Amino acid sequence: MLLKKRGHTCLIASTMATLILLMMVLYGTFGTQQPRSSSSFRRDYQLLGRPLYKLDLSWPKNPELFTGDVFAVAVNQYSGVVYVAQRGYNIPKILVFTTYGDYLMSWNTTTLEMPHGIFLADAASSNPTVWITDVGNGPYGHCIKQYTASGKLLQVLGTPGKPGSGVNPLQFDQPADIFVHSSGEIYIVDGDGGMNNRLIKLSKELEVLWMHGEKGHGLAQFYIPHSVTVDNSQRVWVADRGNKRIQVFNSITGDWLGTWGSCFTEDAPYSVRMTPDKKYFVVVQLNTNQISVLDAPPVGLIGQCRVVSVIQLADDVKPHLVDLDLKTGALYVAEIGAQQAQKFTPFSLGMTVL
Repeated sequence: MLLKKRGHTCLIASTMATLILLMMVLYGTFGTQQPRSSSSFRRDYQLLGRPLYKLDLSWPKNPELFTGDVFAVAVNQYSGVVYVAQRGYNIPKILVFTTYGDYLMSWNTTTLEMPHGIFLADAASSNPTVWITDVGNGPYGHCIKQYTASGKLLQVLGTPGKPGSGVNPLQFDQPADIFVHSSGEIYIVDGDGGMNNRLIKLSKELEVLWMHGEKGHGLAQFYIPHSVTVDNSQRVWVADRGNKRIQVFNSITGDWLGTWGSCFTEDAPYSVRMTPDKKYFVVVQLNTNQISVLDAPPVGLIGQCRVVSVIQLADDVKPHLVDLDLKTGALYVAEIGAQQAQKFTPFSLGMTVL
């Protein structure tokens, strides 16, 4: 009986020793290495932390409302409203949701033919407005239009129904995207495959301040400029789609500052926006179905682009243009192939990034 007890005790001890040895190997405490403190563990997570995103499956609550090809999204972070632009026949061109996914309204305006880009201006004011680029070939196309938050047309930039390259009066040919600065100054990329390949800056009074308008592959030349954004360091970032690069300009003088191309060898950048903390760019690549997060360089430096993280979407989703909620950091993606808009919420390991 005594021998059985001793044998049982030895078996338990041997098993426990094996488990302890296994745990020491797994957690790196075998040999002379000491266990990590909780503070060093948090530092490791901070080093690993990246501005990653996870899909919000609950947004929107009525996805069946998407009935066309979804091309663009814009977010008002103050009122918590998301505008989604879609194309198709006999369907509402603009759908409006809350950031929680509730459906609010649609615009059934006849003044909008084929929306391409969309931007929310004066978001903090009591009268925010929605700017939309229209690449349609009908009587209302080749223009940029400003609407109230409820869809009332306020003004039109360009000559409706008439593509052109003039600046007085101002004309467009398939204008791709628009960015309205808090100062009221406007940046436009004009040329979603039309005759123009231009980056134009307008004053608050809609006067042309400077322009780059030469088609080509050289510095400050464009081939299908597709998206534009402005950072807090007086720099304009343009997704030069046909040339598979992002070009950077001084927002005051229009001087060329640099080019990013090494991140886009497989596919062109289609959309460029910044995260609320201005530390990262979110860039869409339609043909590879990717959304990439890139480091934003410090003031006075352009350098080379560096990808921090990637959202790989399913085949044929075809992400086109994006926008970010500047309050929560949530990312909204317009997807042509999937005919939907999706919401991604930010997260990271052990730290707050956005």
